[in-house]
Amino acid sequence: MSNRHVTRLAAAIGSGLACSAAGSLAAALTATVEIPQLDVAEYHRPYVAIWIEGADKSPKNVAVWYDVDMRNDEGETWLKDLRQWWRKSGRDLDLPVDGVSGPTRPVGVHEVKIAAVITDGLPDGEYELVVEAAREVGGRELVRVPFTWSRTAKVDVSTRGERELGAITLRSAK
Repeated sequence: MSNRHVTRLAAAIGSGLACSAAGSLAAALTATVEIPQLDVAEYHRPYVAIWIEGADKSPKNVAVWYDVDMRNDEGETWLKDLRQWWRKSGRDLDLPVDGVSGPTRPVGVHEVKIAAVITDGLPDGEYELVVEAAREVGGRELVRVPFTWSRTAKVDVSTRGERELGAITLRSAK
């Protein structure tokens, strides 16, 4: 295994991607992300990255939606347009990442189950669900949804984007 692979593996594990037990795959949190209908001449589905960030600003990757079917992985070329996500973890990942990577989504509300394997390592405290969208021949938007994480308290927060993203919610299973 090369140093490059070791670095990417360490980045993936540090991002909360490691799966240690089947029980840890159950969803602890559920997010919904709305991709709004836009009245534009040329519309392309947005690339979207979703992650959880704590006070130390280290990301726990939840999802990245991009054109995974393009020939020669050309869909990965435009992931750099998700600027914040790219700087924080995207450029260090060896895509596609099982359980995180997925195809772009159409207009509508999309549910994202956040596996307990991601939240198990979170100490109680203040966090943000971060959702970033970028669209070809379109705009870019980043929305932060602050929440308090505790194994005993319920999470139920929401906010709304202004253009590229609509309503975003985050709820715990409790």
